[in-house]
Amino acid sequence: MKTGRLTLRFRWFVPAAGLIYCWLVMAIPGWGEWYARHLYPLFATPLSFLSGRITFSAGDCFIYGSILALVIYWIFALLRRRKWYAILGHTVEFLLWIYVWFYLAWGLNYFRDGFYQRSGTSYVTYSEEGFRNFLQNYTDSLNAAFLPVDSLNKQAVHESINSGYRQLAASFGMMQPADWLRPKPMLIPSLMSGTGVLGYMGPFFNEYHVNPDLLPIQYPFTTAHEMAHVLGISNEAEANLYAYLICTGSDLPEMRASGYFALLPYVMSNVYGLLGEPAYLEWRETLSPEVREAYKEKADYWQALYSPAIGELQNKAYNLFLKGNNIPSGRQNYSEVIGLILALEAADARTL
Repeated sequence: MKTGRLTLRFRWFVPAAGLIYCWLVMAIPGWGEWYARHLYPLFATPLSFLSGRITFSAGDCFIYGSILALVIYWIFALLRRRKWYAILGHTVEFLLWIYVWFYLAWGLNYFRDGFYQRSGTSYVTYSEEGFRNFLQNYTDSLNAAFLPVDSLNKQAVHESINSGYRQLAASFGMMQPADWLRPKPMLIPSLMSGTGVLGYMGPFFNEYHVNPDLLPIQYPFTTAHEMAHVLGISNEAEANLYAYLICTGSDLPEMRASGYFALLPYVMSNVYGLLGEPAYLEWRETLSPEVREAYKEKADYWQALYSPAIGELQNKAYNLFLKGNNIPSGRQNYSEVIGLILALEAADARTL
């Protein structure tokens, strides 16, 4: 009897203690940054090492398996007419373990210090002149770097991304990338393509995934973006920034094309929102015909795979998830990469 009570207390004490710690990190400034720099690597390194021994997604298997296990448990518990509060108690206990595992293994990175504080970069107030200068330079670079990408040497891409992060990591508060980190395919890619998901971070086993349906020109940027999440970056705009810097700074022409091309939808939304429709239409004509055609082909390709019903549901759910995890702009956070680029360019100009 005593053994049973001790087991029960342990089962609840450990996740309860973890839950309290998570809430403290979320509430107290500075604790999130300490977690990201000191505690997160202690979880991330062994988890990524173990999951790196297998080629399939351990995290996806865990998520889908957990959903199936809960459904089966409820069916059998109800058939055996167990008391409702016992069924609910076991369900809450299981979900509590998952909640704590998610935040301790990676999720508390949402509550670290912001980009400007960590990098020592000053926020740049919007000016039309500054934005137009960026737009001109970006457009010229995109047109010059763009080339059709029909195939890739993925090993070379991975090596270039790892090398890039080894140079960036210290400056922006990221972990150093481990040699065994490689992207994994999604367990159910058709479902992810139906929702428009190109890649995602698997927090439970510190894995990152890319969609097998990606076009070759999308692969380098998406892989670099998801790698940033593995290295402790939760903010989507930041992950876009580092993917952009690494791809456009690479020696591989396919990666440079991927970096500039991947930024195009965020530039387009910023131009339309900041300068208005007439200026947007005028600027769009300055894109090379090859760029415009490739962008249309990409849009048509993903539209054919997209399922509006599940896609909209996923968008709304992820938007709420981001807003509930210290990213108040939600999915709009992706487009905020332009402001980060402008801030870095201004900082570089001041050092010249």
